[in-house]
Amino acid sequence: MRVCVIHKAEDLRLEEHAEPAVSPHGVKVRVRAAGICGSDLHYYFEGRNGDFVIREPLIPGHEFSGEVAEVGPEVRRIRPGQRVAIHPGRNCGHCFACREGRGNLCRNVFFMGSASKFPHMQGGFADFVVVDESQIHPVSDDLPFTIAAFAEPLAVSLHAVERAGPMLGRSVLITGAGPIGLLVQLAAKRAGAEAITITDILDEPLALARRIGADATVNVAREAEALARTVGETAGFEVAFEVSGNPAGLATCLESTRPGGTVVQVGTLPPGKFPVAGNLVMAKEIDLRGAMRFDREFAHAVACLDRGLIDVTPLLTASVPADQASAAFGLAKQRDKHSKVQITF
Repeated sequence: MRVCVIHKAEDLRLEEHAEPAVSPHGVKVRVRAAGICGSDLHYYFEGRNGDFVIREPLIPGHEFSGEVAEVGPEVRRIRPGQRVAIHPGRNCGHCFACREGRGNLCRNVFFMGSASKFPHMQGGFADFVVVDESQIHPVSDDLPFTIAAFAEPLAVSLHAVERAGPMLGRSVLITGAGPIGLLVQLAAKRAGAEAITITDILDEPLALARRIGADATVNVAREAEALARTVGETAGFEVAFEVSGNPAGLATCLESTRPGGTVVQVGTLPPGKFPVAGNLVMAKEIDLRGAMRFDREFAHAVACLDRGLIDVTPLLTASVPADQASAAFGLAKQRDKHSKVQITF
């Protein structure tokens, strides 16, 4: 079978590997669509994602869908032929985080397509993968594989909105109009946000944000004063999501949030340490919260996509065959032209 493997920065190879065997509780999935995430881009172009460095060949990919090809003898809930979305994480169930119902913080998690552990946890950019039955979420037979593959990034966004607390009637700022920022926008709107402003340094993703319902957009590379003016006129935003993964974005969120507001860090910031305006957090009593992946939100993301409750189709800008995977990564880096790029198998 074909497998996309990153060996080092800008060294991705399409290799032939043996098909994986099915374990007693395992499900073999024929992958059909797999999205390129920001972390995948970091691994490909930099050989690392934040503090996680590639130390051995890594199969990327953690947002994918497909159809069930084979099930293990102990599998009862899943049958061959079903269309499915795959939860990329498998939690231990017994660490303190799992016992507290926060499986996304599991100390022993196996999360596909990640170099956070060694040996690395291999991902879904392959013709076939075998996952545990618990990771499988069936979808309707008429849901396109390309849409089902949005379950993972949508779950990230739903979890970020959950971390922010009640959203009904809130004014919201989102820094970064990449795929996750746009999905946070959709999730916040569904949760009841009254007014959403989203920022970026490029006009094209901001145009897409307006197309899917943003109330206001600001190109901070050209008109940062417009955001400052809004903050001055309104006392600031009640909730801010930092999604760009840029320390400047976090500074903007802290400066633009009103006293007593909430800031949620969603984007992966650069490795190492950097200054944070801690006095703003103190003086304005800002609740600064992290949002790490997701837990039960994955099932809700699948339901939202399957029932048409959240429309992600405008975000899919390219589907590229697996034999052109390197080109797909190049397209995904072109933020002025593309939002979500997927590889198809």
